[in-house]
Amino acid sequence: MASVLITGASSGIGAACVRRLDALGHEVFAGVRRSTDAERLTAERSERVVPVILDVTDEGSIAGVAEVVAERRNGRGLDGLVNNAGIAVSGPVEFLPLERWREQFEVNVLGQVAMVKAFTQQVRAARGRIVFVGSMAGRIATPFGAPYGSSKHAVAGVVESLREELRPWHIRVSLVEPGAVATPIWTRGIGAYDRLAELIGPRGVELYGERLRALEEQVAEIPGRAPTPARAVSAIEHALFAPRPRLRYAAGADARVVAALLRALPDTAMAAIVRRTGP
Repeated sequence: MASVLITGASSGIGAACVRRLDALGHEVFAGVRRSTDAERLTAERSERVVPVILDVTDEGSIAGVAEVVAERRNGRGLDGLVNNAGIAVSGPVEFLPLERWREQFEVNVLGQVAMVKAFTQQVRAARGRIVFVGSMAGRIATPFGAPYGSSKHAVAGVVESLREELRPWHIRVSLVEPGAVATPIWTRGIGAYDRLAELIGPRGVELYGERLRALEEQVAEIPGRAPTPARAVSAIEHALFAPRPRLRYAAGADARVVAALLRALPDTAMAAIVRRTGP
């Protein structure tokens, strides 16, 4: 039985990953931000799932969870860390307030780094693995998706450095890059026109309003046609337990198509594709 800590475990890919690892008989530390989510996990999952209140932007919160994990593991270390927690911020670069950019990077990038700093010693003790959940937006960003896309580009950079830094201790580091997945992230942060209009002001609405309305319509359709998190969860499972985990996983059919196109086409051709399919 392995022990794995998963951040962002209340919904989406994180929640699906908790369900899968619990079903396989592993011990799972499920990081959630609200006590109600912790209570729900306790009621729904087996005793192998240990909900922990965790805010990846709060070093004190992270340190508290590190103590809980170390005490429960009793020196045996942590077999896996899954850096999944994330938010999605969208808007035109020209007008989106800097505080929204800071929030995006605090959660999606610095929060992941903080988790690595707090838990690598426990992972080293078990000769475990670290998995980051990125996005295909970390390979090619779309109009109005610069905050989210650039944060995922940054995560990819962290992974590339970290996997070489930790190689002497045989700690495998992998990046899972899903395409569109039916999760609450679409309704929480991307394409919400009314919230964006308030943030970017009248001039921003004048210049970008029509395209932002189109983005909202596109995003509203995603949960109904996007696949479940199953492919991403399968990739995370492989990265955690396979004898030879991959460095990068394009998780899902659309992710594999994008990855193939990026390998085959020049930047100008990819830009044309984004232009035709975006708002």
